[in-house]
Amino acid sequence: MHSYALWRFFKKYLKTTWQKGEIVTSCGKALLRHGYRLKIFNTIDFHKSMHYNPFAYIHSDKDILKMVNALIANTKGEGKTGEDFWVKAETLLYCALIGYIHYEALPEEQNFSTLLEMLDCMEVREDDEDFKNPVDIMFDTLAERAPKHFAVRQYKKYKLAAGKTAKSILISCGARLAPFDISELREITSYDDLELDTLGDRKTALFLIMSDTDSTFNFLISMIYTQMFNLLCEKADNVYKGRLPVHVRCLIDEAANIGQIPNLEKLVATIRSREISACLVLQTQSQLKAIYKDHADTIIGNMDSRIFLGGSEPTTLKELNTALGKETIDLYNTGENRGREESHSLNYQKTGKDLMSIDELSVMDNSKCILQLRGVRPFLSDKYDIIQHPNYRETSDYDERNYLDIGKYLQHRLKLKPNDEYLVIEPEKEGFE
Repeated sequence: MHSYALWRFFKKYLKTTWQKGEIVTSCGKALLRHGYRLKIFNTIDFHKSMHYNPFAYIHSDKDILKMVNALIANTKGEGKTGEDFWVKAETLLYCALIGYIHYEALPEEQNFSTLLEMLDCMEVREDDEDFKNPVDIMFDTLAERAPKHFAVRQYKKYKLAAGKTAKSILISCGARLAPFDISELREITSYDDLELDTLGDRKTALFLIMSDTDSTFNFLISMIYTQMFNLLCEKADNVYKGRLPVHVRCLIDEAANIGQIPNLEKLVATIRSREISACLVLQTQSQLKAIYKDHADTIIGNMDSRIFLGGSEPTTLKELNTALGKETIDLYNTGENRGREESHSLNYQKTGKDLMSIDELSVMDNSKCILQLRGVRPFLSDKYDIIQHPNYRETSDYDERNYLDIGKYLQHRLKLKPNDEYLVIEPEKEGFE
């Protein structure tokens, strides 16, 4: 299906039911029939969600840095940037602890629960600089065995801080990771079954569901996007000679509410060559500028197509008015003088007029949209009628029998299939009759 047609097919559901996850229940069965795998991450109801563990996608030191940067960028709070020193100090500590967990901990212990347990054990005494907490002892032991270990180097830099400063850093880390004090969130990040690195291998529909009123857990959505883009680009380059076998199209509704995706301005310019594309959906362009600041224009400039569905935000209307340009019109002026001698005059000239003025854009017919494609003049078009789409009959809006119960689907996703591999353990015969 063409990208624009696919987007119009889902747009109705994305616009009205994205936050509640009803798009999954309405279109889920249709996607399964067409050979798609379903992956669901739900930050509203954790019981109707698969598991996502960012630690599962760490394979090198650089992956640790990317994960930490994404975590800090999306947990800084609304309108808060923090002092540069404290952010860098936190970064050092996170890199050290996550590095230790990745390289030294058992696979089942590589998650946020272990990270929080380590932070809880990091007691600092201002009056005793030589005091060693359990984590200090762990790193001392590791340093004796591998003095150039990535985690050891990061931890040594953190330990340069005095007792009072170190305590402040720990308090900042605790505040930033406060959402993980919720047992449900720890459980949902304990292991991973989203398999983000396989999205470009076969047809997969990944649904990321978030609240439209509470942004507490939105940083997880942003981290998923960050890791997904990095993983898929690396896989395209290292495994598939630069291009994924299955195109990955990201329909990012409410793009301004998921948080900041680090280096998005660079990603949108480079991912297209790997068979990856991103469709950002915004209420207004000013939302993008509020999050990405000076990079917002770069992000918009790297979009091959833009669709204006209507709105009244002044900045968006002004930029669209400029992009549409002007049209040439003929201007006639007539004059008549009824003085002593009657005379007539006729002036003819060509002049420019805005193709659509700002006030015309603000009251544009709701059934119309303006589409801008690279290399093509912007044009006015009818919005797609979702009911006329041939796949509409496969949704639950058309027939309730197409409704997908997410709870039941997730409960049965571990059912054994003919091609599944599993381990059979036979009990010893001794003690059994």
